[in-house]
Amino acid sequence: MPSRTRTPNVAAAQWSPNGGALGQADLTQPSANVYGENVFSIAVQRQRLPKGVFKQLEATIAKGEPLESSLADAVASAMREWAMERGATHYTHWFQPLTNTTAEKHDSFYGPTGDGNALAEFSGKELIQGEPDASSFPSGGLRSTFEARGYTAWDPSSPAFLLENPNGALLCIPTAFTSWSGEALDNKIPLLRSMDALSKSAVHALSILGEPAEHVFTTVGPEQEYFLIDEQYYFERPDLVITGRTLFGAKPPKGQELDDHYFGSIPERVLACMMETESELARLGVPIKTRHNEVAPAQYEVAPIFENSNVGSDHQQLTMQIMQNVARRYGLVCLLHEKPFAGINGSGKHNNWSMGTDTGINLLDPGATPHENLLFLFFCSAVIQGVNKHQQLLRASVANAGQDHRLGANEAPPAIISIFLGADLEKAFLAIESGSGDAATPQAYLEMGASVLPRLPLAGGDRNRTSPFAFTGNKFEFRALGSSMALSMPNTVLNTIIAEAIDDLAAKLAGKTSDGVSIEEAVLDVVKANWVENKRIVFSGDNYSQEWHDEAETRGLANLRQSPDALPWYVAPSTVAVFEKYEVLSERELESRYEVAVEQYITTLNIEAETAATIARTMLLPAAVRWLETLQKVGIAKLLDETAGLVDEFVDRIFVLEAANRDHPEDGELIDEAKYVQTTVFEAMGSVREIADKLERIVPDDLWPLPKYSEILFIK
Repeated sequence: MPSRTRTPNVAAAQWSPNGGALGQADLTQPSANVYGENVFSIAVQRQRLPKGVFKQLEATIAKGEPLESSLADAVASAMREWAMERGATHYTHWFQPLTNTTAEKHDSFYGPTGDGNALAEFSGKELIQGEPDASSFPSGGLRSTFEARGYTAWDPSSPAFLLENPNGALLCIPTAFTSWSGEALDNKIPLLRSMDALSKSAVHALSILGEPAEHVFTTVGPEQEYFLIDEQYYFERPDLVITGRTLFGAKPPKGQELDDHYFGSIPERVLACMMETESELARLGVPIKTRHNEVAPAQYEVAPIFENSNVGSDHQQLTMQIMQNVARRYGLVCLLHEKPFAGINGSGKHNNWSMGTDTGINLLDPGATPHENLLFLFFCSAVIQGVNKHQQLLRASVANAGQDHRLGANEAPPAIISIFLGADLEKAFLAIESGSGDAATPQAYLEMGASVLPRLPLAGGDRNRTSPFAFTGNKFEFRALGSSMALSMPNTVLNTIIAEAIDDLAAKLAGKTSDGVSIEEAVLDVVKANWVENKRIVFSGDNYSQEWHDEAETRGLANLRQSPDALPWYVAPSTVAVFEKYEVLSERELESRYEVAVEQYITTLNIEAETAATIARTMLLPAAVRWLETLQKVGIAKLLDETAGLVDEFVDRIFVLEAANRDHPEDGELIDEAKYVQTTVFEAMGSVREIADKLERIVPDDLWPLPKYSEILFIK
């Protein structure tokens, strides 16, 4: 019998440009600029709306002013006409329930007129409000079947857009999702509330600092890592289809040891897929800036330019959806799991975060003048304080089952939250603490010893890829997010805890200036005291090292290694206090998110464990038994003994896993069941995999039923 892999591998390696190929265009022509063409943008609104309606809508977006319902009909009519001109027959209220994904229900523009015809209509009421069944989404007890009413409410700060399909288009209206009782059932409402809270706090602080501003925006630019594999292998792997990761797979002879994939030449099919993805995202107004090969084989990264946190979060959800859709046109599947393959790097999503005023000042840019430096030192100190005080909550905001495979490995920061400031910035804070005077560092240049090469200005500090929260010049990079995650909750946490820190520092600053202290001296005094109190969170060394883990413990920093350790911080008294103070989430809303997160953790691991048991018993064990039968016939004693021992052990471990899947605790708190699956179930899965991966190495290729890592990761 020919080897099982040969024909599938040859088929998987074949590719030619498909019907969706973009071709080449003259990009200097105006018609070639497709950016934002499928977005009901400000430019489109200005063109299509009456002047008065446009001005009020603009005020709503810029200043948060309410839009009168009497004007909503005009907006809805213009939006419908624009969408139908582009092939849209339906619209949807596009929202983000507590699932890390998006949701949509399509309604037709057309309604019967009674004379056998249909008329296209879309009212302001239909634009502003929808009514999905709230009990069918995760709610953590906020809604149940007998109290199911929920509402979606139009978010005018995030523009409507069109999703194209070969058979038409769909108008998507970004909305918030709330219960009949007014509680947030989604990730958008808390994010918007937190953005308002931070803006209010920052504007107040800026008034004390002598910098007028009416609004402060938080911005985000997420770096998205992902894998692309041939769909041939994907559909031959039930574990990938059901769980998004491989539950079995022996380490291949080659992984990422040669470091030859990172920033390497992008394979032709992958690059073609990337280009079409970027073209679709451009039409949706998503400002993609970079693409490259990541460290692991078959792993890649895409990143946009910074945007307002709300819009950037919506665009990140769109990016994941479009990446997955377009990949299929190229015979590929896009994997967004945090750890789809054991033994090689997993995928994260680096959350680059900053604050800026409506007057154009980036508050986390050190700037070129003493005044700008004072602003920077104040707001940077607020970030340090917020992260230090709420380190456990930040860790909880990035906790899920996939992350437990990744955090602390060599591709991700550890579960200990710390801040990396860089040499120059840390030197500045130390100089302020000691009162030693000038903390500035002269501009340094890198000489490369060849006359043809230019002198390169050196940055103020090296990069630290092991840090969970790193300052990178004019922003902070929260590096601990997982690839599959929505941005909303981590950024909601960031905005809220830093709003609290800004208010605390602003009160101290106001107290000093009211006593006659100059603003410059007051800022330095506040920054110095804040640094002394919070500097334990700052660490510049190797976050992977055991020495740091030991030192972090002596500093009193939390090491919440796995999700069941971190998730209870959603309902800790300090969390409830800060979220209720800033009216971002009530205690009941926080409890709902805690329950949803714990339930999702349990359910995810239960699905994985049952899938692993099924594959092991019905696919891998029969393959091993067939090989054992062959060996019994030919009588090769050494091979027979080796295989028989592994098969016996495999059967025993499958039985243990199946028992662990059956015996979940039925009494006690939900977190108790999470800890049970974290230990008993997860350990039993790993035990089964250990033997399966040994069998993969000795069972003949034509018998082994699953594609191997050496195929999946290296055949492009």
